[in-house]
Amino acid sequence: MIQFSDQEIKNQTLVLDSATELYYLGHNLTLRNCTLVIRVPRRALVITRTRFIDCTIECKRQLNNFRWQSVVLRGCRFKGRFTGNDFGEWPSSAGEGSIEDCDFSEAHLDATRFLGCDVRTLRLPSWPCFTVFDPVRCWRELRALAWPGDIGPVVIAGFAEYPPTTVAVTYSATVLAKESGTTPDAIKAVLQKLDGVYY
Repeated sequence: MIQFSDQEIKNQTLVLDSATELYYLGHNLTLRNCTLVIRVPRRALVITRTRFIDCTIECKRQLNNFRWQSVVLRGCRFKGRFTGNDFGEWPSSAGEGSIEDCDFSEAHLDATRFLGCDVRTLRLPSWPCFTVFDPVRCWRELRALAWPGDIGPVVIAGFAEYPPTTVAVTYSATVLAKESGTTPDAIKAVLQKLDGVYY
């Protein structure tokens, strides 16, 4: 195991690329003005009780189903592909996690949720990614729309199971279309009728 903990690291590039090691970032780790390059899968990565301040976080391979729980992210820029990631404060993390003033405009997000944060401080990716705001509160009215493929009964209905603190969810129209038996243009036609969506 390679662990970084109980220190502040400034102006460094950390490359996580070992094929055999587990990387553990935390506890009590602060990275400031650093670049974190992730080349390992989720199973080889643990990040907890860590603060990223004005960092660049770049995934060189798609990072799947990673929960940035008990992680503080402030003023960071994200690059690469993130699928099924969760950012922000989980109800169970007792205020240890947060995200603000971060830039995802160069990232490709799919099925990625933002919890317990002010999403207005974030720069979200544009089309073919799209972001639905307040998905838990709006899922019934969203499901009632004429979505193409099986998006309504499967994806939108799933919003009801999200933690109540979920403030936004971002999807890739390209990936969603392929999984749901439709096209990105058909998805966009529905989005154009909605308020509370960014694309």
